[in-house]
Amino acid sequence: MELRQLKYFVNVADNLSFSEAAKNLCVTQSTLSQQIKQLERELGTQLFIRSSHKVALTEAGEELLPHAKNTIHSAEICISRISDLNELSSGTLNIGVTYSFSPILTETLITFMRMYPLIKLNIFYKPMSELMDLLKQREVDFVLAFKPSEPVEGVESHILFQNSLSAIVRTSHSLASSSSVSLAELEKYDLALPSKGLQARNAFDRIITPYNCFKVRIELNEVNILLNLIRKTEFVTVLAEASIHNESGVKAIPLSIPNNEMAGCVHILKESYRKHSMQEFIRLLSESIAVKERQNAWI
Repeated sequence: MELRQLKYFVNVADNLSFSEAAKNLCVTQSTLSQQIKQLERELGTQLFIRSSHKVALTEAGEELLPHAKNTIHSAEICISRISDLNELSSGTLNIGVTYSFSPILTETLITFMRMYPLIKLNIFYKPMSELMDLLKQREVDFVLAFKPSEPVEGVESHILFQNSLSAIVRTSHSLASSSSVSLAELEKYDLALPSKGLQARNAFDRIITPYNCFKVRIELNEVNILLNLIRKTEFVTVLAEASIHNESGVKAIPLSIPNNEMAGCVHILKESYRKHSMQEFIRLLSESIAVKERQNAWI
């Protein structure tokens, strides 16, 4: 049994298509079929039910799939460890980032790419729930997001900096000169809020009461578009203060309410291997202008 054959098997199993798997693997369909048949002969059992219209896993295929994925992952860790020994001169770093966390990341991305030009960065911008799924599936090495309201099973959340929810307005807005704003005051204004499911919206929904009567005019799941809307209108939005780092034309006014903290965190799988490139990236991030005064030396 070869590692290549297991990779071929997993790709076919994930796609349930020999033609699609062949394209992903950059091999001919006949080569792929031969390797799968060779694996089936070695195991003494059929792994796929093939027909002219569809492909399905047999009971043996279902049993093999998780073990094959674990074997491939273990092999990838071996490769990563060896690459790490090469003084960060090769390798790939996969980072998951929530939309509202992204403004504080730019400085570190530029610095890291300048210092380590041979390491490839893959950045995934998605909602928190989707990023946690990617982390558990080991498709990202770590996630940068605000602290979730409840611990995520199997995930360690390490605080990188402290932050809080704020009302965000354009610099000419009547609220811009305020030192803080209450929920009662917020009810007087038209709101443009991040969509339900995004971290800032989840945090905001947790602290409001059934008696609050907000005028929500629009909901958006893209922070950049939301901030552009705020710059051009009298709308008010609610985001973590860090979400407008280095953003011009907008201002954050703290919400004068309890339990409005939104700590910026690094999320990793428990007892997982930490790539040297990951540790270096987090070190650079913790020393960046955006967070250096609030750094947390956990790594």
